[in-house]
Amino acid sequence: MQLIGNVLPTVLDSVSQVIWVVDHYGRILYTNPAGIEALGYDSADELVGLSSHETLHPCRPDGTLYPASQCPMLKPASTGEPAHGNDEWFRRRDGSFFPASWWASPIDLPEGRGVVYSFFDATETRDLERARLERDAARIRADESRAAQRRIAQSVTSVRRQTARDLHDGAQQRLVSLLISLRLTRDLLPDNTADAFALLDGAISDAQTAIDELRELAYGVYPSVLTAKGLMAAIGSLALRCAVPTTVVGEFTERLPAEIESNAYFVVAEAVTNAVKHAEASQITVSVEVTDSLRLTVADDGIGGVVDHVSSGGLTGLMDRIAAFDGTLVIDSPPGRGTTVSAEIPLKGGTDRRAAPMAYEHPHRAF
Repeated sequence: MQLIGNVLPTVLDSVSQVIWVVDHYGRILYTNPAGIEALGYDSADELVGLSSHETLHPCRPDGTLYPASQCPMLKPASTGEPAHGNDEWFRRRDGSFFPASWWASPIDLPEGRGVVYSFFDATETRDLERARLERDAARIRADESRAAQRRIAQSVTSVRRQTARDLHDGAQQRLVSLLISLRLTRDLLPDNTADAFALLDGAISDAQTAIDELRELAYGVYPSVLTAKGLMAAIGSLALRCAVPTTVVGEFTERLPAEIESNAYFVVAEAVTNAVKHAEASQITVSVEVTDSLRLTVADDGIGGVVDHVSSGGLTGLMDRIAAFDGTLVIDSPPGRGTTVSAEIPLKGGTDRRAAPMAYEHPHRAF
């Protein structure tokens, strides 16, 4: 130890990093207190003179032998080059193993070239890295889930639009043609065919009813005004058709991406429908604001307590629509004090499309 004392400054005894010196044959010549503590020994005398390889890792954690000839920590003694590794497992005095990061550098000793070791228990580092990888994986899964939701929302929007177009251009047009044919037939009948008149009048009435119902169905699937004029016009039309007097506040003229307009509209429509069905409200207010995000608010003066009146499926549907576009949904519904549904959808790059808010009343009209 006198020799080692001349080589290493006594300051090594006070550092927290493990420091070992081994000779050309791999025997431990010196360990600082940190090295004693790391392996669970009581004093340096228990380590000095032992084979460093047999002390640290005579076998692997799975029990297989680990020959000293394969130990990369000893190679600097023969190569003269430093070495480093993060994939070793060291054994404590009690037989337990821990992952270790290590550095080894050659050192010239009177008896030949030896090695200086420095190592530390990498358990915490690996745990942190594992946690980071799990967070990254969770974020990737969440991003993929949102992307899938967005693709589904876009697909649903496309299907809704196509279905509404098919209803309008197909069945509705054929019914209109039938209605015209029935009216022309009625006009051609002699005046003394009262029974035929009655039958035709009934058929005309049924055809008109079918057209009206089909028009309502097509509107519910995907309102044509949403495609033609955008979100504000579609919400205004929704307010006009609402069974409860509805005020729309806010105005902007620019178009938003089709999938955002569609999902925003159906969020408003679902919230308004819930207010009509469950809130016992006398007034509904829809607010729309567009800045760096699209903000939608549907408020009513009804009985509140929305969780007691709205199915969890409806709430889940609203949340899924907003989450698909990285948005947020907040529902405030204290019992007896009305319900406010607030949704926000971020817009890429922001926008300066906000106009000064304005309110306009839509006259009462039942569905």
